[in-house]
Amino acid sequence: MTNPVTKTRRHFEDLALGETIDLGRTTVSRDTIVSFAREFDPLPFHLDEKAARDSLLGGLAASGWHTGALTLRMLVDRFLSHIAACGGLGFENLRWKAPVLVGDTIGGTATIVELRRSSSHPHWGIVKLDFRIANQDDRPVMTMRLANLVECRTAEAAP
Repeated sequence: MTNPVTKTRRHFEDLALGETIDLGRTTVSRDTIVSFAREFDPLPFHLDEKAARDSLLGGLAASGWHTGALTLRMLVDRFLSHIAACGGLGFENLRWKAPVLVGDTIGGTATIVELRRSSSHPHWGIVKLDFRIANQDDRPVMTMRLANLVECRTAEAAP
């Protein structure tokens, strides 16, 4: 069965082990840090500049979850909106390596490290991506492995 929404997108069979997706870059402003923190992670080092300077982060810093959300946005823009993505299955080995401070520009890559057909739903494939997100100085700020479901063209296709 062809999904009319995803029929022109890349499917599981089109993805390649080792393929690397350039996620682009985004600059993080004070306003976006504070706005995200107010709603989702209202700790002092995400909201108050003095408290942030006095913390181990050394300045107003984005929440790690904010960094994750920015990474997801870049992934959608550069990859997920171009493939027959069905949804996320979860992540593992999430590491926040360094704070993302006001004015930092972050970006990076996602590399396909695993491709396998779902054993219980052969019309879906599972793709695992390793992320390396760094700041403007190429200092790593976040790494993780993400698993996603992707439609296969047919359940009978070779895995």
